[in-house]
Amino acid sequence: MIKKTKKAPAIRFRGFTEDWEQHKLSDIFSDFIVPMRDKPKAFGGDIPWTRIEDIEGKYLNGTLSGQYVTEETIKKMNLKIIPNGSLIVSSSATFGVIAIVTNDLITNQTFIGLVPKEKATLDYWYTYFHSYEARKYMMLQSAGSTIFYISRKSFENMPALTPSISEMIKIGEYFNNLDNLITLHQRKFDQLKTLKKYFLQNMFPAKGEKVPRIRFKGFTGDWEQKKLIDVCDYVDYRGKTPSKTTSGIFLVTAKNIKDGYIDYEASQEYISENDYDEVMHRGKPKIGDVLITTEAPCGNVAQVDKESIALAQRIIKYRGHSHVMDNAYLKYYLLSPEFQGILYAKSSGGTVQGIKGSILHKQKISFPKYEEQVKIGQYLNDLDNLITLHQHKLTQFQMMKKFMLQNLFI
Repeated sequence: MIKKTKKAPAIRFRGFTEDWEQHKLSDIFSDFIVPMRDKPKAFGGDIPWTRIEDIEGKYLNGTLSGQYVTEETIKKMNLKIIPNGSLIVSSSATFGVIAIVTNDLITNQTFIGLVPKEKATLDYWYTYFHSYEARKYMMLQSAGSTIFYISRKSFENMPALTPSISEMIKIGEYFNNLDNLITLHQRKFDQLKTLKKYFLQNMFPAKGEKVPRIRFKGFTGDWEQKKLIDVCDYVDYRGKTPSKTTSGIFLVTAKNIKDGYIDYEASQEYISENDYDEVMHRGKPKIGDVLITTEAPCGNVAQVDKESIALAQRIIKYRGHSHVMDNAYLKYYLLSPEFQGILYAKSSGGTVQGIKGSILHKQKISFPKYEEQVKIGQYLNDLDNLITLHQHKLTQFQMMKKFMLQNLFI
């Protein structure tokens, strides 16, 4: 006896048990609007002329170009209006871009407009077109060599296993809430990154200045300027490339050094524990030491967060003199536009920019008294922790969405 396969997704909301039913999109959408190829010859009026560049996120409600079409032009050219409450899917050029239409609009042949019989299911169908099943069908049905396109007929015949209207609404609401969380953390992440950039530009003195534009309350007086070599100890790890192994001591290369931190996923290389003392004979790293790359790429900065690592070529390690140079402050100063500009000006090379250690050590840095350095370093470090938090949250929600797209549809 052949066992009947249940037509239901791997994950389901409580209370829903019926099998999903096979339909074509022509059973579900009342109209499939294919815009004309001709662009309006004149603009005016109040109906937006919308292009793919006007899509910002989930919704499409107008035009960023400021171009509008009159009703007279619409009648004269027989242009197709895509009504509010429709779904648009790019059927050529930038393939598979999707948005919900919130105002009547006119668009070009890049899109096809899908008008649902049940508007309450818009969120469901918006998400469905991001699913693996829908993407696979569109790719298989697309034609063309350089620019792919999918016909109206292919959309009408597109098969879809669908639940009841009430279950569609439930799924749509779930993904809408998930999208809102992703948008929230993305916006917060972007805002914090912008804020960090602003502080890096303004918490250190500009060229020719002796104090920064922004300063913590209670701190006064001019900042000093000294060469790096006068306020830090350093180790230059240039020389022979150490022998690599498949496990052992993690080898931090220039690829691992990012925007203030060591990215242990960017590159994973190791050296033997037996070779560690020899490779690091010039000086072993300690937590808090500041690393800077000298080429390929030049000027990336990180701070050591664990001692059981080895450092590869093209990396210089700095350690601030006790109670003279705070390491966290040093990290952010080296990341500042002021110092990065100096670094760029002093670098040499064609395709691969680089700087000699002997030149780098002599570069002057501005700094206040030690207590103020600690305050600046701690503030920017806290800001970085917030950025990391929202980045992790964003990644988690994006992974959750990907998982649910794979398991809430069939």
